[in-house]
Amino acid sequence: MLPPRPSGLPPSLFLSSSDTRASTGNHDPGMKSDQNRESPAESANSRDTWPVIDAATQVKLENQKAEDGYYEQSVTHRPASANKVSLLDIAREQVDIISEKMYLLPNEYLEELKGRLRGMLEGNGGPQQRDELLFLQRLVQTRSDLTANTLIKAHRVQLEILVAINSGIQFFLHHSMNLSQTCLIEVFVYKRCRNIACQSQLPAEDCHCEICTNRKGFCSLCMCVICNKFDFEVNTCRWIGCDSCAHWTHTDCAIRDKQIGTGPSSVNGLGSAEMQFRCRACNRTSELFGWVKDVFQQCAPTWNGESLIRELTVVSKIFRLSENTRGRQLFWKSEELIEKLKGGVAETTACRIILTFLQELEMDSSRSSEAGNKERMIPPQEACNRIAAVVQEAVQTMGVVADEKLRMLKKARQALETCDHELEEKAKEVSELKLERQRKRLQIDELESIARLKEAEADMFQLKADEARREADRLQRIALAKSGKSEEDYASSYLKQRLSEAEAEKQFLFEKMKLQDQSSRSSQGNDIGDTSQELYSKIQEILKSV
Repeated sequence: MLPPRPSGLPPSLFLSSSDTRASTGNHDPGMKSDQNRESPAESANSRDTWPVIDAATQVKLENQKAEDGYYEQSVTHRPASANKVSLLDIAREQVDIISEKMYLLPNEYLEELKGRLRGMLEGNGGPQQRDELLFLQRLVQTRSDLTANTLIKAHRVQLEILVAINSGIQFFLHHSMNLSQTCLIEVFVYKRCRNIACQSQLPAEDCHCEICTNRKGFCSLCMCVICNKFDFEVNTCRWIGCDSCAHWTHTDCAIRDKQIGTGPSSVNGLGSAEMQFRCRACNRTSELFGWVKDVFQQCAPTWNGESLIRELTVVSKIFRLSENTRGRQLFWKSEELIEKLKGGVAETTACRIILTFLQELEMDSSRSSEAGNKERMIPPQEACNRIAAVVQEAVQTMGVVADEKLRMLKKARQALETCDHELEEKAKEVSELKLERQRKRLQIDELESIARLKEAEADMFQLKADEARREADRLQRIALAKSGKSEEDYASSYLKQRLSEAEAEKQFLFEKMKLQDQSSRSSQGNDIGDTSQELYSKIQEILKSV
């Protein structure tokens, strides 16, 4: 069975519209050009996921330089500034130069760039966006410098954009895409399957057939041998697996490419024609009636009404041209059940009818084979040869199946060991992160306590500073008041002291003048009187000066 679809992701993330992308240079020379363009009904279970440039478009792009300029102008309709890059820059400029620029850009701009490319891949912008995407794909696919050695230097988003442009799969731009840079490089250089659900190394399981060797990016585990497409359909008749080489083919592609047709039966030995599938990879045939019976017996009970109608439609397509009775009866029964299901018959009833009918056809075939063997006597040597051929083919088939199962077992064991190893590493990382988280929490608590202590100290120092400032103001006011009062007291005491000195001196001079006056009267006459008058004038001047 084909790989299942990854859970939680819509198919649109993996698949691109079939009218804008297909494979380039990967088809066999014998394929018709119109096979690449399927009707919606034919491509419903096989959507194109690989970029292709339509032949007419490619000739137009290569031969008309003016149109190249138009596409270039269309792609760069949002011009990038000197320190930013555009999708056109990523598609045509050197890897290391763009990588250096992208390391300087903010994540928001890179996400906007990826969103712009996602819009192109979704194909909702009409023919203009399709032409822009084809132009970008042509630039990427014609560059010879995009090798594994140069892509190692690429920025992560730059590499995702290059892979998405080259493959046409927008899941490479999704935020949940966790492929390593090495895996992305391998997808770009066709060393790893581009199917996210497969991711096998190419060529798958070291297959060295012509198709796996010559087709770039082809994976025999999940892609159709004819159209190179993959999808996520499982438990269905819409995929046919080769019994010999285990390559897969879409039923619609096999019918359209005439790989399904009538051939001689190797079961009943009667040489009657039956519907067979011829694998393009190994050119061997596989019987289809038993394959349809096995698929219905194993998977039909799980189908709903819509799925049952779809599978019966595929069976009707396969056996429409059947020439033997069993195939024609199966075709008629499929058409009948389709009409009944559309008319309202329960899917459980229809499932039981088709399973019973297939069992009856198998029993009728066995009875007719036995009757034919009785009517026709085969020589012993021929019978032995046929038995030996059947046994040899069965042994070869069992060997191939055993080898495939062994490879699948080894692959599953390696995947399990890888998962266990990754789980152990993740557990170690989780424990380390927990310890680191505890250390950080302790550091944060310590820093918070220190911050609270410093804040309390700051509050205390601020309080003391406010008190000191108030005390300084109070002392300053006291000092100013005392300074003014002391000056007044000093001036008052000084004046009082001078006044008392002046009074004393005045008294002294008065007494002296009095004595001199008395003595002058007795000893001298008029001369002494003049001298006393002069002395009295001097005393008056001294008193005035005081």
